This record gives sequence, C-alpha cells and structure tokens, in this order.
Amino acid sequence: MKTIMLVDDSATILLSISGILSKEGYRVEKAASGAEALARFSAGGQVDLLITDLNMPGMNGIELIREVRKLPAYRFMPILFLTTESQQDKRAEAKAAGASGWLVKPATADGLLRTVRMVVK
Repeated sequence: MKTIMLVDDSATILLSISGILSKEGYRVEKAASGAEALARFSAGGQVDLLITDLNMPGMNGIELIREVRKLPAYRFMPILFLTTESQQDKRAEAKAAGASGWLVKPATADGLLRTVRMVVK
C-alpha cells in the first residue's frame, strides 16, 4: 500500500482529499502545516507521495518542498501542489523547488486520482 502525505491548512480539504485517496486504497497521513509535515518527514518513515497546499501560514508549500528535498530519503519522491494559485510564475517557482506536478483547486476526484496514479508507481 502506497503512503501519501497530504498537507493543507484547511480541515475540509484534508478530509475530502484524504477520503478520495483512502477509497482508492492509499494510506493517507495528514498534516495541517508545513512545519508539522516537515517534522514527520524528518522523523523518517515511508512516504511515496507528498501533496501540499501552496498558501499556508508559517511555512508555505514551496518552502516545505525545498526542505523535504534536502532529506536524502525524499530527494526523488514525487510532490504535487494542490492550490488555488494558477499563475505561471508560481508554477515555475514550485518546479524549481522540486515539485513534480500541479493541481488547481477545486480538483475533481477523477483528476486527482489520474494524476496520483501517474506519479506513484
């Protein structure tokens, strides 16, 4: 079973997206902030995919990606942004930080699952 770390400061998004992923057989770990997620990554454990919001208080999604990419175990793990931002400069910044892909909220269940299947082998 593949494990997905879902990071978003919205409890509603965490609940809805984790429900979609769990129904498809993924194990979902949730974090309400970038700092919380980074602490879990630093503690180790198997995570196959990170899905993170961009705009969060404290550590934003781009900062989270930069920090996660510094950890040897997660250097090549796929990372997806799930955000309301759709500006090209934000996409470029996310890609430069190490993001593998981008999903714009509100993402459909089909679109989310199609993208997750493409990046998690």
